[in-house]
Amino acid sequence: MSAFWGWVVLAATVATAVIAVEGARRLLAGRRLSARWPGAGEAARRCAAPGFTFAVVISTGTAMPYRLLDDPAEGAVRHLLKIAAIGATTWLVLRISYALTDPALRRLMRIEGERNRRARKARTQMLLLRRISAAVVVVVAVGAALFTFPAVRTLGAGVMASAGVAGLVVGIAARPALGNLFAGLQIAFSDALRLDDVVVVQGQWGRVEELTLSYVVVCLWDDRRLILPVSYFTEQPFENWTRHTSRVIGSVTLHVDWSVPVEELRGELYTMLRDHPLWDRREWILQVTDVLPNGLVQLRALMSAADSASAWDLRCDAREHLVAYVRENHPAALPRFRAELTENAGTAGSAGGTGGPEGAEGAGPASVPTSHR
Repeated sequence: MSAFWGWVVLAATVATAVIAVEGARRLLAGRRLSARWPGAGEAARRCAAPGFTFAVVISTGTAMPYRLLDDPAEGAVRHLLKIAAIGATTWLVLRISYALTDPALRRLMRIEGERNRRARKARTQMLLLRRISAAVVVVVAVGAALFTFPAVRTLGAGVMASAGVAGLVVGIAARPALGNLFAGLQIAFSDALRLDDVVVVQGQWGRVEELTLSYVVVCLWDDRRLILPVSYFTEQPFENWTRHTSRVIGSVTLHVDWSVPVEELRGELYTMLRDHPLWDRREWILQVTDVLPNGLVQLRALMSAADSASAWDLRCDAREHLVAYVRENHPAALPRFRAELTENAGTAGSAGGTGGPEGAEGAGPASVPTSHR
């Protein structure tokens, strides 16, 4: 009879724990609490599975009738429940931490304008700190689970006795991983690189899509992914176009003839920019930046945009507009390549098969300017 009631108490304890967790889940997912805390429902859904697992494991370990088991079975069950408790606790702690930080991360993703740079910095730091915390929690949990084995505890005591040598060996073996870990922390808190930053790395233009403790994923302009170790960004130079602000200045370069009316072209550029939705109305200019030896001048138009993607499209549109305007309104200003041809009188005479003054009639040096478009 006592054995029967022992198992009944175990079942009742487990059922009570499960009912308590279900009640907490329903309370968090209820409309009243969800209205005050919109993330409560999602947090309840994310933590439901590890919560039920934690409740079952802890209640089973507490109410298990160990006296009804023989010695080998009792030891094995205690050991198994201890490991299960460590695993369930780790799973629940990670899910709770993620559920608490996800709403803040989503709010930071929606921030635009001038506050976007600070939001991306905070989001990058929060993600890296969350990953580091998760890695530390998992390592501690694995260590705690391993130390439940007597053989591992004995080995651990020996390692602690020779901690200096063991630390040196582990440090050498884990040098790349530790280097990336410290590089990630350095990047996060030095504000050198953030999520969604526009960078130029190894001659490739792209946007930082993912930043982890071991690698950085850069989404290139053609949707390819460039994956680099985190330590690369602390050891190698790279361009960050959104270091202080996402606004950039784009340039358009034209090579035209000297006869181009610069003032008229400058006015046409302003007219085009004034009606263009991608121009942020911050800066613009058109200047003659160089005189080339082949009879051409170099014009450079500068225009500002809210971000690099808008600047690229704005540059292409401005380039097309200026080329079309010069071609349709000032075709004489299109690029020309001039050459000077000289006819030799002696060569002309010998070609006719005669020599002397008679064969040279009408001959003489002549310069004929020609143009080729």
